[in-house]
Amino acid sequence: MVNYSGLPSPLSIFSAYASMSASIMLFQTMVNQVFPHQVQDYIFSRIRHYFKPLSSTTTLVIEERDGMSSNEIYEAAEIYLYDKISPEIDVFKLSKQSKEKKLRVNFAKSWKTTDIFEGVEVIWRFVSEECKKTLTFPGHGNFDNDIFVSEKRHFELSFDKKYKDKVLNCYMPFVLKEANVIKAEKKVVKLHTLGCSSSYSSAQFWDSINFEHPSTFDTLAMDAGLKKAIIEDLDRFLRRKEFYKKVGKVWKRGYLLYGPPGTGKSSLIAAMANYLKFDIFDLELANVKRDSDLKKLLLRTTNKSILVIEDIDCSMELPDRRNTASLPIHADARRPRDQQFTLAGLLNFIDGLWSSCGDERVIIFTTNNKDKIDPALLRPGRMDMHIHMSYLTIEGFTVLAKNYLKVHDHQNWQFKEIQELIESVQVTPAEVAEELIKSDNAKICLERLVKFLKRKRMKNEETEEDGSHVLELFTTKRIKSFDNKMNSVEVI
Repeated sequence: MVNYSGLPSPLSIFSAYASMSASIMLFQTMVNQVFPHQVQDYIFSRIRHYFKPLSSTTTLVIEERDGMSSNEIYEAAEIYLYDKISPEIDVFKLSKQSKEKKLRVNFAKSWKTTDIFEGVEVIWRFVSEECKKTLTFPGHGNFDNDIFVSEKRHFELSFDKKYKDKVLNCYMPFVLKEANVIKAEKKVVKLHTLGCSSSYSSAQFWDSINFEHPSTFDTLAMDAGLKKAIIEDLDRFLRRKEFYKKVGKVWKRGYLLYGPPGTGKSSLIAAMANYLKFDIFDLELANVKRDSDLKKLLLRTTNKSILVIEDIDCSMELPDRRNTASLPIHADARRPRDQQFTLAGLLNFIDGLWSSCGDERVIIFTTNNKDKIDPALLRPGRMDMHIHMSYLTIEGFTVLAKNYLKVHDHQNWQFKEIQELIESVQVTPAEVAEELIKSDNAKICLERLVKFLKRKRMKNEETEEDGSHVLELFTTKRIKSFDNKMNSVEVI
């Protein structure tokens, strides 16, 4: 038989509980009245620290961004864990872009998976949170207020704390190395373009798609000597990391592509990206509102990338640096001058201190008119190699005939006639390519091309004759006017 006589009565238990509750309430009231909230938070945190159970687990938080820069460890973890998604996970992100052979399964809002490294079990957790931020521009009313919604993502890596050194010194370098191997095997060139939450928001970001342009150096209709020079320059740039470091230069290279429209500037950029396996960041300067935006955009580009600014002479109004060096490029009367985009900001972006925040980058400008660009943008160190994209040459036509029509017979009479016409007519590769694509029959295409080139030559000759006639008439009038003035002077 159990003896309950020694137990306190329910009434005494209730009395003790009431007394303890009253004491706690009295203590809390005294604390609230005597101590400031900061001191209270510290006291309660210390109490929780001493009473919480001891844990044998260490957790590392790996955030997507490290300040303004991307986190290399996060990117490596994302690549490494791609093929290790546990089958127990219920929610995935499924996608497939055109021309991709396989479905892409990616991380959803949150998941957990386990990995084993040299007998050590580690647990990876992916966490994604939606963040809302109100962007306000003082002095402009409610029109410039905007709510920017972003996604904050990070990984959590948990393991037994006794393996901390092994995880940090062995496992993490292993993840980085494996990610680089996987990335090299599955490298897909991306084309990035600029996005923005509103017309006045500075919260700009890069959107990307797979870059599927088929252009290569073999398909470019340009002289073999120029192709060889470009390829050799790219190869020399790639292998000179230590050289750039030794001479104290940022590991980057600038190219200016200039020439008439239709001469293959965009195709050359695509060929360079496919040759280097570098992502392309297509920057439209019209979307940049202030100098600080350029710095942020540069920090959000990756290493091994090509930054492209096409038609730089048309995409913005370049002020004369000698007279108005600090004149904003995109004027906005509602904004202070220090919040606008200036030519000085563009120069610093290309070759200033901020350009050193990254390695192995290529910067490309394109223009139809080189003379319209400020010389400061074109000097060595900013645009190191100037590439003139000229009208079609005989060697370029040979490449087009081979690629489009599979014609190799240079003894063909039409081929010879076309070559003679190309020497006497300024025609772009794009114009000739358009004629060659109109039929599957090589003979018909070449006949049409001969007619097209003859019409173009005849039109050019007529234009030249009209120009000569106008010039002669203008000269005659100037002489007569000059004679009349001389006569009137003599009369006076």
